[in-house]
Amino acid sequence: MEIGITANQTTTVTEQMTAKVMGSGKLDVYATPCMIAFVENTASNSVEPYLEDGQGTVGTLVNVKHVSATPVGMKVTCETKLVEVDRKRLVFDVKVYDKSGLIGEGTHERFIIENQKFTDKTYAKLEK
Repeated sequence: MEIGITANQTTTVTEQMTAKVMGSGKLDVYATPCMIAFVENTASNSVEPYLEDGQGTVGTLVNVKHVSATPVGMKVTCETKLVEVDRKRLVFDVKVYDKSGLIGEGTHERFIIENQKFTDKTYAKLEK
């Protein structure tokens, strides 16, 4: 995995993505939890082609400011750039825009994992 991998994705804000529906507020505006999920999805998808068979990534840290509200019906675009690789730790700079400008920015961290080992360890919790 090399520093510099970039990606961008665009989606349209729907009623299901609002703070009111997500329970993160009372208004019909793009919810912060949806923006965070969009950031994670964009970063995850950006490195997927570079992983070995059986590997995946999991999000471990999100430090993102939501700086401007976006109404239902407007498109939002997420841009991610891989800026640090420390063994299995990946750090991304992230920015999210609507047509009026920047709505979110910060960093996101993911770790490369072995999918089966990770799943087995997680579900072993049920047997304790």
